[in-house]
Amino acid sequence: MGLRTRSANRSLAPKLITIAAVIFLGGGLYLLSLVSAPMLLPVVSSQARSIDPSTLESPRTNDNRIIIPRIGVNIPYGAEDSSLETGALWRYPDRGSPEQGGNFILAAHRFTLAPTPQQTALRSPFYHIDKVQVGDNVVVDFNGKRYGYEINEIKTVQPSQVEVEAPSDTAKITLYSCGLDGAEGDRIVLVGSPIGEVKVGSDPRQASST
Repeated sequence: MGLRTRSANRSLAPKLITIAAVIFLGGGLYLLSLVSAPMLLPVVSSQARSIDPSTLESPRTNDNRIIIPRIGVNIPYGAEDSSLETGALWRYPDRGSPEQGGNFILAAHRFTLAPTPQQTALRSPFYHIDKVQVGDNVVVDFNGKRYGYEINEIKTVQPSQVEVEAPSDTAKITLYSCGLDGAEGDRIVLVGSPIGEVKVGSDPRQASST
């Protein structure tokens, strides 16, 4: 009886090892899919590719949005911390807005790991912020109107360099996100100048300054 038990245990061991290896490999592949989701989705999803601003729907008063055409970003923003779950956070609303001028500051996550690849991509809207270039246009929907900005400065700062959020007498937009190494690492900052209100169905470069 003892010999049979030991023999059964020996035959069971390879099966358990195989099962464990499959689980480990499957878990690793799933984790890899989560980590690579923001990078891969623009390739497999037409909704995540570059955006033609002239095809955007009309702005709505209850749906403020930031659109970065080059990297396919079209997300809502708000002043509540929960806005970071699905979009961008409007920091210090009293310091600026498209309507009032000043320093209009929006921040969003560059990479946040979530339970599924789709959720990971949704919570990592600024993953490709490093691909934005000087001269690119950014579109902002605010209170039912559409405004255009042109990026004229791109820089990397440390978390302690909070002057990027300082009040400004000059109207501008400041977009920033943490690096891929987390909140303790450097931040990528984009600064843009307003180019006026954008008509629905037109390119931001045709914005009116009035």
